[in-house]
Amino acid sequence: MDAATAKPQFIGSEIYRTSTYGGRHPLAIPRVSTCIDLCRALGWLPDEVYHDSPRAAPQALERFHAPDYVAALQAAEASQGAPDSLRKRHNFGRNGNPIFPEIFSRPATAAGGTLLATELLLAAGARRPIVYNPAGGTHHGQPDRASGFCYLNDPALGLLALLDAGLERLLYLDVDAHHADGVQEAFAEDPRVLTVSLHEAGRWPMRPDLPSGTAADRAGGGARNLPLPPGFNDDELDFLLEAAILPLADAFEPEAIMLQCGADALEDDPLSKLTLSNGALWRVVAAMRDLGRPLIVLGGGGYNPWSVGRCWAGVWATLNGFALPDRLPAPAEAVLRGLSWRHRQGRQPPEHWFTSLVDRPRAGPIRAEVRALAAAVLAP
Repeated sequence: MDAATAKPQFIGSEIYRTSTYGGRHPLAIPRVSTCIDLCRALGWLPDEVYHDSPRAAPQALERFHAPDYVAALQAAEASQGAPDSLRKRHNFGRNGNPIFPEIFSRPATAAGGTLLATELLLAAGARRPIVYNPAGGTHHGQPDRASGFCYLNDPALGLLALLDAGLERLLYLDVDAHHADGVQEAFAEDPRVLTVSLHEAGRWPMRPDLPSGTAADRAGGGARNLPLPPGFNDDELDFLLEAAILPLADAFEPEAIMLQCGADALEDDPLSKLTLSNGALWRVVAAMRDLGRPLIVLGGGGYNPWSVGRCWAGVWATLNGFALPDRLPAPAEAVLRGLSWRHRQGRQPPEHWFTSLVDRPRAGPIRAEVRALAAAVLAP
């Protein structure tokens, strides 16, 4: 980290330790808290770089979300219920978006973290700031309804805050296994924001009214989509990074970058058929860091507590240039051995989930369909 670069800042909250979507929901697992605990156990998270996330006020959320929707979330939290008409209208209490005790407070805290990240980025000025909010990245949220486990859309709120502050060229890069449909739709007609989404082909949102996430989907010109085939491997991501993502960034010349680094494209995740190692995602993080632009990094998807926690701790290490230990020290190992997961993969976890942050590489051939994606995304 050179002297011109501000020390990376980390945003977290204890709400992610004490709340859960409940039952057997894919998000009934510890994710942000595991990342925080690992980073602290490794000595990577001193108090001076850690910020407790504020909860975004309703007025701030209404910059993107409809006031009646924000009010409905607050009412659902207060009563722990909602009439059928509101459930259907706003798509909560159904379709994987449960009413749970913190249905407003938790997503509003994640949104508050991303808004705080924009404030820290703007305050750092020319020192090329880096801010990490692993609780962010809820990229499916719509203005007036929940979608895909996302009640609010913190990336859209953060990008709007940067635009409101006068920035005019923002790159949003999303490497989650699911299409960044909510962010793409938010900025489809805004040439100031380039949204680039890598995601498993046909995985989300599968809406018949919207050919979302196909290679031909340019969303009015402000989007580039790379729908990935099942079995997408490390070598293929390395190829797309060099052949498509970095050329897009170089041509766009962003004033700031927002990277959504969901961990559900990893081979150990149960909700996709992509087969990446965490090292491949860390190379994308390093490439965005090395562009020398102000950078906000968010979390996103990820449904295996071991793979998410290890990946996101490694993201923080990458942003700081920390060396990864060959074997985790006892305090970090204890964090991982303390996890449990009500999934068949969690019955007998492999030993390396406890002892190392680093996945084995998932090498493979670069298929013709992946090469074609690079050409398609760069075509005028």
